[in-house]
Amino acid sequence: MSFLIITGMSGSGKSQVVHTLEDIGYFCVDNVPPAMLGKFAEMTTASGGPMDNLALVIDARGRRLFETFIEELNDLHQRGITFRLVFLNANDDVLLNRYKEGRRRHPLSEISGGSLKEAIRLEREMLTEAYHSADVVIDTSLTTIAQLKAQIAASFSEDTGAGMLVRVLSFGFKHGIPVEADLVFDLRCLPNPFYVDDLKEKTGLDQPVVDYVMQWPESRQLLEKLLDLIDFLIPLYQEEGKSQLVIGLGCTGGRHRSVAFAEAIGKHILERHQHTMTWHRDIAK
Repeated sequence: MSFLIITGMSGSGKSQVVHTLEDIGYFCVDNVPPAMLGKFAEMTTASGGPMDNLALVIDARGRRLFETFIEELNDLHQRGITFRLVFLNANDDVLLNRYKEGRRRHPLSEISGGSLKEAIRLEREMLTEAYHSADVVIDTSLTTIAQLKAQIAASFSEDTGAGMLVRVLSFGFKHGIPVEADLVFDLRCLPNPFYVDDLKEKTGLDQPVVDYVMQWPESRQLLEKLLDLIDFLIPLYQEEGKSQLVIGLGCTGGRHRSVAFAEAIGKHILERHQHTMTWHRDIAK
């Protein structure tokens, strides 16, 4: 049984997350009052309960009702009920653009005097404690709908209950550092295939690029040291109770060196029986 509680900023993609969770077999309930958390938890823990996988969305639409959210989460912890709190986030500029493009009304627009920027500020302040309490934070600022769907499906499909999920993420520094990353490694110190005519239009998924990146002694030595460090750190994060570890590997554009290293590291972790997802955020840019 998997019990997820979804919260986060309005416009950050919670609706898309719900649709994807439903597609992989979750029973989803949107806009749940925090006071109902205990009742739903009882349904999941009851013998022969009707729901194997449950996801509840609780957010700022509840307004004053949301004030008891953290208190209700603490009550679940005290009752020994296992759940994961998932927080969907995006930066303010992205949220502003999404609301302007969609011409939607923000749930806090009335108390913000009609100012969208102020509504986002108020919501972020309201959700601060939930953000810091989250087991999983997903930032969708630079994520397409297809990428978000793939990430959710990989993270919360039925086989994810076996242990900590390790997400290996390649990215380009020129597109921004992924804020959800727990560990970030900069690969811009390595020779860049971008400046090789035959490799420029290829990616780190193509063997000629992999061969170029890994032909240098410093590349092979760096990979070896990173694997040693990751092998050392993963058990420590597991002992701490972390449900998701995000390892970010960045190069300039996110198409060559970071992709090749992410593939190698993801394969290494998977061979050690960790639940692993490798994701190339900027490979198509």
